[in-house]
Amino acid sequence: MKVINKKHIFAKENAERQIMKSIPFNDYYKEKLFSIPLFKELPDYLKSEILKRLDFRLQEINENTVILEQGDICCNLYVLLEGTLEVNIIDANGNEVLIEHIESPRAFATPHLFKKDNRFPATFRTLEKSVLLTATKDSTFHLISKYPDMLKSFLCVSGNCNVCTTMRLDVLSRKTIRERILVYLLKQLDKDTSTVKLTHTLTQLAEYINVTRPALSTEFNKMEKEGILKRKEGNYIELNRKAIKGII
Repeated sequence: MKVINKKHIFAKENAERQIMKSIPFNDYYKEKLFSIPLFKELPDYLKSEILKRLDFRLQEINENTVILEQGDICCNLYVLLEGTLEVNIIDANGNEVLIEHIESPRAFATPHLFKKDNRFPATFRTLEKSVLLTATKDSTFHLISKYPDMLKSFLCVSGNCNVCTTMRLDVLSRKTIRERILVYLLKQLDKDTSTVKLTHTLTQLAEYINVTRPALSTEFNKMEKEGILKRKEGNYIELNRKAIKGII
């Protein structure tokens, strides 16, 4: 007969509580919640309805904690109210590939909530202590189906998520390291500027475009010598648009 080690079970449950701890929802988190694009432009009466009808809970999560794994089923609406998440996928060769970093406050993985195959295509991990709001699928659907403004907002946010995925695929579809770097930088630019702030470290950027860090550094140095780009203080990069036209 198998002997159950109660001390081991208690220790495991206690560790899980320390990693993900339930916390109260207060005015500070209310302000954070209604600052995200999903809820920001909604009328006040609808915001009140959201607080009444949305079945949600708040959790404080330690850094370096996997909160959702690739292949898990999406059964909640997820809103990161504080902290940063790293999103990775495991490719066909078993390699971990960085997809993006999610900065709070922001809803994420919204397109997967009502898909037929609603499994997460990636793994989400905290990079720092974070606060996550999760709302049940049923209560979210009730609000979306009852209020057209909520439906419109949800569709807009889901569409923007798909744009991010398309951008990522566009970068990875390029054959050379130089093309991947330049496509990535160009997509960060505003229309009327040639300067972009690099939000990733070189290590993170290397993971994002799926190359080694030494290869990335070498290519940056080559492009700077050729006058294609210029690195400035504060992690800013100035791009030579005319030179880039002949490459991409």
